[in-house]
Amino acid sequence: MNPSGSNPPSEATTGARRHGPDPSKVPLLVVLGAGSHTWFGYGLKQIAARHPVALLDDRPPAWAEPHVTVLVAVDLTDTETVTDAVATLAAERNVVGVLTYMENHVVLAARLADRFALPGNAPAAVEVCRDKHQMRSLLAAAGVPSARSYLVADAEIAVVYSVLLGGTVVIKPRSLSGSAGVHRADTPDQVRHAFQAAEEASLLGIERTGATGVLIEEYLQGPEVSVECVVLGHGTGHIAAVTRKYLGDEPAFQEVGHLVDPTDPLLADPRIRDVALGALTAVGISSGVMHVEMRLTHQGPRTVEINAHLGGDLIPHLVHLATGLNLPQITADLAMGVDPELVPSQSQSAAVRFLFPAVTGHVTPVHTGVFAAWLDRFEWTAAPGSRVTAPPHATVLDRTALAVVTGPGPDACHRRLQLVEDRRGIHIQADSATTAHVA
Repeated sequence: MNPSGSNPPSEATTGARRHGPDPSKVPLLVVLGAGSHTWFGYGLKQIAARHPVALLDDRPPAWAEPHVTVLVAVDLTDTETVTDAVATLAAERNVVGVLTYMENHVVLAARLADRFALPGNAPAAVEVCRDKHQMRSLLAAAGVPSARSYLVADAEIAVVYSVLLGGTVVIKPRSLSGSAGVHRADTPDQVRHAFQAAEEASLLGIERTGATGVLIEEYLQGPEVSVECVVLGHGTGHIAAVTRKYLGDEPAFQEVGHLVDPTDPLLADPRIRDVALGALTAVGISSGVMHVEMRLTHQGPRTVEINAHLGGDLIPHLVHLATGLNLPQITADLAMGVDPELVPSQSQSAAVRFLFPAVTGHVTPVHTGVFAAWLDRFEWTAAPGSRVTAPPHATVLDRTALAVVTGPGPDACHRRLQLVEDRRGIHIQADSATTAHVA
């Protein structure tokens, strides 16, 4: 145990590199947090294929070990201890960059980059992206189309603001992600209920790493997309892809799938580019791969959120399948001060669908009967014995499976996803019934 309280760095690769380059000279990239293999395994694997990685994690998972050079077990909620661990690494190795693809570590990554004079964004800019209230304020000041938004202290104040905003509103936690605690409300009683849900919402501990509070916002009507942006400097950026987002039934805004099409006409819409890059400039983002969510309203695109990290839900994987652009590796290059490759190398559509239970209950057997070249991936995310909640009360943790497909265009992807959904089988013993549900 070193003085910082973290375990000393250990080589994760098997066998000593006795005849290879001097490890103290090889550029090393620090990655904060591995995450789950299902959702983040692709990203870490791609990053590590590009640059040697030192992974810092509370409990470094076994699946990550083959992909990294150094593993350090350290409490990522303790900034001082993590800083000491990186300082120890930097004294022994050639640390030239730091990054994370996880929401709850983005501010820490920015602070470390600033502390060790590494490439990255100003911590204040990243903090704004984690605080939806500050973000809305800066967007409004810069004239970037967004939603009218207010920080409210209690449910009754929220009711008053709902009238000001026209009746139909969206209520959300100030600093959460993954649509956790986000609901539409149309009546005073719905506003009160949605306020309580937002105030109590949690997701994988992310709520412990951001500002607390509840926002009430005007409801933006229209399809939702995200813009995957490569920021190369203040006001300078490249649109890598536009992701079409598919949502479940309101009042929740649960994401049920995404699609990336390199021929999407939205890529040529200057309003989308202007809003996305304008939003990033307004909050001070100057480097990295960013995930900007927006709604396409009758008045034009309007910003929903700015995420100072790679998009989640396997979106970088879809972009790679569709265009050949490798967003995790581009992120790693920028974090190390290397010029990234931004030329697409292929053109096809790619999509993911997340399956949810039809009833609330316990999962029993599962199976899928689809095997095809266009099925890039199928994975059950709810194991037999686990309890899942059906929409509209479901969260991302209630997804039962995911399917990723490719195709010559969006229509082919939709047909293939439906085929997978029709042929998969899941048996759920409902909580409120003596008979099970089979899908």
